[in-house]
Amino acid sequence: MRPDRATIRSLAPDERIAVVAGGGALPVEVVNGLVKAGHKPFVLLLEGEALPEAFAGCETGTLALEQFGDLIPFLRGTGASHIVFAGEVKRRPALSRIKWRLRMLRMIPRILQVMGRGDDALLRAVIMELEASGFSVLGAHEILPDLLAPLGTMTRKAPSHRDERDISAAFEAAVAIGRLDIGQAAIAVGGRTVALEGIEGTDGLLARMAGMRGHGRLAGRAGGVLVKCSKPGQETRADLPAIGPGTVDGAHQAGLSGIAVEAGRTLVLDAAGVVARADELGLFVVGRHREERE
Repeated sequence: MRPDRATIRSLAPDERIAVVAGGGALPVEVVNGLVKAGHKPFVLLLEGEALPEAFAGCETGTLALEQFGDLIPFLRGTGASHIVFAGEVKRRPALSRIKWRLRMLRMIPRILQVMGRGDDALLRAVIMELEASGFSVLGAHEILPDLLAPLGTMTRKAPSHRDERDISAAFEAAVAIGRLDIGQAAIAVGGRTVALEGIEGTDGLLARMAGMRGHGRLAGRAGGVLVKCSKPGQETRADLPAIGPGTVDGAHQAGLSGIAVEAGRTLVLDAAGVVARADELGLFVVGRHREERE
């Protein structure tokens, strides 16, 4: 996939991009896109999340989540002017292990407020602090817009009328939990929502769905659809919903007929691999617009 040349070329030669890398394939794709465009990004590895070996050849550093008070001086030391957040973070910082700094004292009320809320609230607070400190924060989709899901069916198989009912039901449920900053995904079977994404993430949701197949009203039922969409009002520069080949495998193991994602606001990692795997397994993958239902 090609990087967005217009976005990347707008940066002056002396403007450096730092990629704050969590887990998964997204930070690798972002860094590779920047390198191909002639940039030399600094990669800040979040300890316990990003894999250092995935960024061989790049200048890297490591920061524990509990050291986020050092994030701004650390990034300043790299000479970065632009920051990109990419990849998943599976845990929250442990308050008892946070290394407090003088500049963080004024942030304590905000930190305590967002620690009890969802991921979007926490990421929004971090981005606001970075921008107040003079950094420009970019979204991964601004570096690699080709990662965004297109509108329409991407696979040989298209959803049936029954699948369309599941898509509508799961979209409505995903928007509802997104409004509460809980998750970004839902599963519907037979036109009814049966499972919602929680702190376990999409992979955990699909594994839970696979285990539910033989129970209650789901016993003997086939099909169903996974829907992923952004949260209403979400900060799009961090934590956009994403799928990859592994999501397709999980959906198949959960007995689902396919996956529907929000077009233009969901990242499809290794799109060719997603389509090939879905075609091999007989699943559909579609991109859809959805009503906000604010």
